Amino acid sequence: MKKISALVLVSLFTMSAWAQSNEWVLDPAHSKIGFSVEHMVISEVDGRFTQFEMKVTEENNFEKANISVNIKTASVNTDNTQRDQHLASADFFDATKNPEIKFTSTSMEKVSGNKYLLKGNLQMNGVSKPLELDVKFGGIMKDPWGNTKAGFKITGVINRYDYNLKYNSTLEAGGLLIGQDVNLEMFIELSKK
Repeated sequence: MKKISALVLVSLFTMSAWAQSNEWVLDPAHSKIGFSVEHMVISEVDGRFTQFEMKVTEENNFEKANISVNIKTASVNTDNTQRDQHLASADFFDATKNPEIKFTSTSMEKVSGNKYLLKGNLQMNGVSKPLELDVKFGGIMKDPWGNTKAGFKITGVINRYDYNLKYNSTLEAGGLLIGQDVNLEMFIELSKK
C-alpha cells in the first residue's frame, strides 16, 4: 500500500512539473516590430516601432502560448521626422488619444515543423479586430551568459482601413498615394524569466 501511495505521489509530482508553465519577456536589444506599406503604387516605405513590451507564458515549446504585446504608437519611426509626426497625428494613429497598440493572443497552434499559427485580437486606433499571424520558431538556446533565449519571425498583413487609418490621396495617374495593406514583419527574441 505504501509503495502504491509513493508511486501516486511521484506521478502527481512529475505531471505537475511537466505542466508547469514558463514565463518569457522581451529582449528589446534583439527584437524588432516592423511594417511596410505600398507608396505611390510603385514602391514601398518601411518603418518600425521603437518602444514595445511583450510577455509570454507557455508550455511545451510555445504550443498554446499566451502572448500579450503593448506598442507605444508615438514611437513609430520611418527614418523621416515629418512623416513620423504625421503618422502619430489624428490622420493615422492619433497617438495622443490612442497611446498604445495592443495584441492579445487567443491561440498558438503548431502547423508543421517549426511553423505556428498565432491568433489573437489587435486593438489599434480605438478598434479591436481578430488577427492571424504566421510564426517561424527559431528554437531555444542558452546565450554565453547562461540566459535561456527563444527566437521567432512573425509575419502577417492587416488592412489599415479596418482600423480607421484611412488617410490617403489620389494620384493624377490613378491609384492611391498609400496602400491599404500593411505588411507586418517582426523579429522577436525572448528571455526566460
